[in-house]
Amino acid sequence: MAEKQFFTTEMEIIRTVSGLRDRIAEARSKGLTIGLVPTMGALHAGHMSLIDRARRENDVVVVSVFVNPTQFNNPDDLRTYPRTEEADCALLGEAGVDLAFIPAVEEIYPEPDTRIFPLGPVAEVMEGAMRPGHFNGVAQIVSKLFALTEPTRAYFGEKDFQQIAVIRRMADLEGFDLEIVACPICREADGLALSSRNVRLTPEQREIAPAIARTLMSSTEWAADHTLEQTRRYVVDTVNSFPHMQVEYFEIVDPLTMQPLSEWPAAGDAVGCITVYCGDVRLIDNIRYKAR
Repeated sequence: MAEKQFFTTEMEIIRTVSGLRDRIAEARSKGLTIGLVPTMGALHAGHMSLIDRARRENDVVVVSVFVNPTQFNNPDDLRTYPRTEEADCALLGEAGVDLAFIPAVEEIYPEPDTRIFPLGPVAEVMEGAMRPGHFNGVAQIVSKLFALTEPTRAYFGEKDFQQIAVIRRMADLEGFDLEIVACPICREADGLALSSRNVRLTPEQREIAPAIARTLMSSTEWAADHTLEQTRRYVVDTVNSFPHMQVEYFEIVDPLTMQPLSEWPAAGDAVGCITVYCGDVRLIDNIRYKAR
């Protein structure tokens, strides 16, 4: 990697678009590679794993911390989304991040973003069906971040499996020249997928929530001698049998198109994507079913 000749050893916090553009232009002028990790803050070990990989693979690491209002179709979800900027900055500094981009909403959206992205079928099922407008909002903010940071690589966690497919589609539509890196789900010791929303679980709900991952994992064995629909039903019924838990959807899909499958594919893997309300906290997870 090239020497980072103009970055200090301490992380720089940038709050303006113009300030970020200036630093990116400086990095680009020196031929440095840039790794981008977009986040909405409330950082946890999953985010840190993305940052660690970006640190290993790039000269400069940029992390955005921005709760993007255009991707929330539920005002209460936006209002209650955890915001922990001071703790986030401490973690980012310890992780060796070069630039932390932490803008106000008015900085990103000085006027309403009216762009509509023709994202196609990957954005029309599952999260797209349950959260109208959500993926268009994701495309709005990620396209802005890609344009601002001109990253060599951008890193996303596979917990948001469908979102990665949507971002790849957006990048193709907009002609961005970068590598989108999908990173494995990080889990607690009891299997619960790490999420910023986990802090909203009550102690009782937190004890029950790992049943989502346990059920998904056990379903890979169940699938060996059951049909796809039987497997789908097994997961839904099992998760719903726990108190406080209600499955919003569980679909077994093609990992590229995100379209639900009706039978196990003759070749290639399938991915089971689930969303569960644990109390009023919406949790997502997924599991891969290997080709037979």
